[in-house]
Amino acid sequence: MGTVGAIALDAAGHVAAATSTGGKTFKPVGRVGDSPLVGSGGYADDELGAVSCTGDGESIMKLVLGKWAVDRIGEGMDPQEAAAAAIQRLATRLGATGGLIVLAPDGRSGAAYSTPRMAWGRRDMRGEYATTS
Repeated sequence: MGTVGAIALDAAGHVAAATSTGGKTFKPVGRVGDSPLVGSGGYADDELGAVSCTGDGESIMKLVLGKWAVDRIGEGMDPQEAAAAAIQRLATRLGATGGLIVLAPDGRSGAAYSTPRMAWGRRDMRGEYATTS
């Protein structure tokens, strides 16, 4: 199973985030993961930025990891540094793995993960793009 996430900045300066999950294998009946929980699997605030997370949902929920990462950007941290710090926090606090993509209101972005792999792509306003798999 996997997660699909997206973050965007429009021409008016508004940010958005979307996160969808494939679920968890052998999940308990009634389990709700981090994807639908604002601040956990995804979060967007025009003044702070946007984020979409993947990984150990229970741990991401405990740390409200998406909001934590966006708050670091709001405090002036570079988005790439904020992404790496969030993944480090996930590992240090709970021994968990995950990944996230983040976007600052000025269009700067970052991505980090501790899972075996996390495919992601980015296209900026000039049409330039980068990917990893």
